[in-house]
Amino acid sequence: MNDRLSKDERDGIDAYWRAANYLSVGQIYLLDNPLLREPLRPAHIKPRLLGHWGTSPGLNFIYVHLNRVIRNHDLNMIFVTGPGHGAPAIVANTYLEGSYTECFPAITRDAEGLRELFRQFSFPGGIPSHTGPETPGSINEGGELGYSLAHAFGAAFDNPDLIVACVIGDGEAETGPLAAAWHANKFLNPATDGVVLPILHLNGYKISNPTILARIHRDELTSLLRGYGYTPYFVEGFEPAAMHLKMADTLDQVVAQTGEIQKRARTHEEAFRPRWPVLVLVTPKGWTGPKEVDGLKMEGTWRSHQVPLAEVRTNPEHLAILERWLRSYRAEELFDASGRLRAELAALAPERERRMGSNPHANGGCLLKDLKLPKVEAYAVEMPEPGETYAESTRVLGTYLRDVMRLNADTRNFRVFGPDETASNRLNALFEVTDRTWDAERLDSDDHLSPDGRVMEILSEHICQGWLEGYLLTGRHGLFSSYEAFIHIVDSMFNQHAKWLKVASREVPWRRPIASLNYLLTSHVWRQDHNGFSHQDPGFIDHVVNKKADVIRVYLPPDANTLLVTFDRCLRSRNLVNVVVAGKQPELQWLSLKDAIHHCDAGIGIWAWASNDVDGEPDVTMACAGDVPTLETLAAASLLGEHFPELKVRVVNVVDLMRLQPQEEHPHGLSAREFDALFTADKPIIFNYHGYPWLIHRLTYRRTNHNLHVRGYKEEGTTTTPFDMAVRNNIDRFQLVIDVIDRVPSLATSAAFVRQAMRDKLSDHRHYIVEHGEDMPEVRDWKWPICTVRR
Repeated sequence: MNDRLSKDERDGIDAYWRAANYLSVGQIYLLDNPLLREPLRPAHIKPRLLGHWGTSPGLNFIYVHLNRVIRNHDLNMIFVTGPGHGAPAIVANTYLEGSYTECFPAITRDAEGLRELFRQFSFPGGIPSHTGPETPGSINEGGELGYSLAHAFGAAFDNPDLIVACVIGDGEAETGPLAAAWHANKFLNPATDGVVLPILHLNGYKISNPTILARIHRDELTSLLRGYGYTPYFVEGFEPAAMHLKMADTLDQVVAQTGEIQKRARTHEEAFRPRWPVLVLVTPKGWTGPKEVDGLKMEGTWRSHQVPLAEVRTNPEHLAILERWLRSYRAEELFDASGRLRAELAALAPERERRMGSNPHANGGCLLKDLKLPKVEAYAVEMPEPGETYAESTRVLGTYLRDVMRLNADTRNFRVFGPDETASNRLNALFEVTDRTWDAERLDSDDHLSPDGRVMEILSEHICQGWLEGYLLTGRHGLFSSYEAFIHIVDSMFNQHAKWLKVASREVPWRRPIASLNYLLTSHVWRQDHNGFSHQDPGFIDHVVNKKADVIRVYLPPDANTLLVTFDRCLRSRNLVNVVVAGKQPELQWLSLKDAIHHCDAGIGIWAWASNDVDGEPDVTMACAGDVPTLETLAAASLLGEHFPELKVRVVNVVDLMRLQPQEEHPHGLSAREFDALFTADKPIIFNYHGYPWLIHRLTYRRTNHNLHVRGYKEEGTTTTPFDMAVRNNIDRFQLVIDVIDRVPSLATSAAFVRQAMRDKLSDHRHYIVEHGEDMPEVRDWKWPICTVRR
């Protein structure tokens, strides 16, 4: 037992805890009479009771004890809240320490401020019931559970002086992302990274069921945590005085252990993987709340999860229970006559930036430094003419990222994340300057593994996303590289981050801009012919464009030079989610670097060298977005030029997908005049698109020209040849020629023989691939015919 915690210290900590509990209950229930200076009446109660009480007292208990060790050891610590529903507790504590008022000056530290603090919680015009961007000190959106521990490790990477206290709810511990995140300790380098202190809070229940980890034998739980590689410390009980002593003693041990681990790692050359501590706090659900309501046990059961007393305005007995509950915290001992927390209690909180609600790491834009970026000219693919040179776009990008990594090695603020696919996605130039991060056992046969590596690979998209989010939210930069089909695994995590950015950038002025979340989606749908149907899905784009236009961007660079320019811009951007889709296989290159810069500046444009309508309006516009659709569109344009030399064909390429939306709906959207200038007001548009075709219709439905015919992926796929993937989904060159014949009135009756020839080509293709197992030479070896290039 801790004999250094005096009775006065214990009493002070308990009083501070009572104040936080009082504020937590007040936020859920009270509209007025914040200090109960008159008898509680129904008029003082909110008309709608929302929020979560059950986890709040445990969070308050942890917070006040962390304040103690921060002050005693001058620690640099942030607080990641896994039980995000416990926002009343985090709001209460940041208010008590003063951080909340600094962020929201109208919420003053007096009786009127308390009234406003209570009133705003889960109230129209106020704040949500979950932690989020509005909550000082938070980097973890509390709406969905499971991501706290991954966020915590992401925050600790490259922050050697930071301790990330991460509270994990025992309900949250049942999620897949959280279960995998325990393994992040194999990637944390004690010599160069910070500390993650997981605090598993076992209060026994979810909404209406017990939690698994609270109902297994203690030896089994201990073995589980030790098996994950941690040293568990248990603090268990319900009697406050004894629990304060246990918690103080245990946290002192934990802080001492983490200090010894870091000291050993930073004073010895030999790397090792430590057993980091994990604290297991076992307390009753709804601790200090009503013991029983309507004859049913409340404290220590699932019934205290949300609002223990739901009929306070209409049930006098419930109103009386609530008043006794609130008065049990003895607010008159905690707040002075003005309603301010008494000075001796306020002194228990850390000062200035040591307060967890004011730590700049939890407002990462305060610490953000621009990346040092090389000039893209050094990596450009040289090409004498369009469609003559082959390159692997992501391999070219890999050389650029290698030098981004090298240039920022000293500042240690850039990492690349991905599920075991860095080399597969052709980004392996990175391994010329860094390794994969790895703190577990290494063998001589392993490739580029080291504790100090900066490429983060774990076969869990959830953890990659969580690490990157934590890294970005604490003021650093990075990118997430993934197979296109499997980025859907993090659909919900993307949702939460996009919502965070929307609120942080538009509604919370004190949140400073952070580096954008950059996705590189490769091994995409049109080059998953070898892996088959399960690997073919371009639908993440559809999911992304549902989010607020202010925060999302989607790019489909058709070749290596446009990919270079695009990614250079993504790494410079702030407060966005950038989705970049690019192939990794050898493919024809179309634009010089100069042309690529111009094209990316515009986001969309006519490729004059592939068009022949310079003297007037086109008969048809061949539009394309995506590398394979662009190839097939250009091949179709070449065939049209061969068979119909008088037909005026315009080729339009889209690299910034959001240019298709009206400017009223997206910051990058084209005006109606600009759109009509590109696509005409009524001439047919044959649009060859990378993803699901209906998205293009959705983006353009307000446009004047509805003579739009979109080809794209339509869930036709298997293990086949690359070109057959295009054929199966009707985005191939021969089908596109047929589409033009069918849509251009002047060709309807005069092009029957050409139409039949295209059908014959499709027949030849089917027979050829079945016999030979590869595409026809005329398709496989096709290049843009130089004679048709117009300058």
